[in-house]
Amino acid sequence: MLTISQLAKAAGVTVRTVRHYHQVGLLPEPERDASGYRRYSAQAAVDLIRIRTLADAGVPLARIDALLHAQPAEFEAAVAGIDAELQSKIDQLTEHRRRVAALADGDGLVLPPEVVAILNRMRGLGVSERMVRLERDVWILMQALDPESMEQGVREKLASFDDPETKRLYLVCDQSLGWDPHDPRVDRLIDELDAWETDHGRDSSTQGHLDLIFSRIAEASPTWQRILGVLAHRTKQRRTAGQAS
Repeated sequence: MLTISQLAKAAGVTVRTVRHYHQVGLLPEPERDASGYRRYSAQAAVDLIRIRTLADAGVPLARIDALLHAQPAEFEAAVAGIDAELQSKIDQLTEHRRRVAALADGDGLVLPPEVVAILNRMRGLGVSERMVRLERDVWILMQALDPESMEQGVREKLASFDDPETKRLYLVCDQSLGWDPHDPRVDRLIDELDAWETDHGRDSSTQGHLDLIFSRIAEASPTWQRILGVLAHRTKQRRTAGQAS
């Protein structure tokens, strides 16, 4: 007969583990003998070794008891099921590892390659990293809210880089992130952006998914909160005037 310490040593586990198996009902706890000690049989050592082996193999404790008492065919089927579950977890972990590795290129984790290329081109044009991050967030929102517009948006953005005036305005917009909202340059920029939108048929009114996108831009700086507000107001005024006529 074995003491709990001897049992644990024989099975290669700790006494604490043995007591835990008692608590969860995997290993029966013997009654105390006349001396007040619990004594374990050789069968208990065999059972504990089997429990430890199954647990070490990744079998959930909740399923070990059934396996201990299963017939050979049942045992084989149960093990096959557990193996399939473990393979599924391995596949999930493999995918998680792939995505973690992709974090080295954070933009590429959530955006398609053509948008990542746009962000890198912006950096090459001298656009600040603050503006690049804002542009990235806008693309993330667009992809989630209006994925059908992504292809057209990419084409238009690439075309804007080839237009000197649009590129100039873009660089000024980048600089304006740090301006005071009431800097006289802001009023001139608003007029230029308003004229650009009119010439290119753009609409700054915050409708539908654009509302959230414009909110993200407005959060970037108080200056751009004012710029977007004025542009949206002017757009609505033109729409109202057009409907009245």
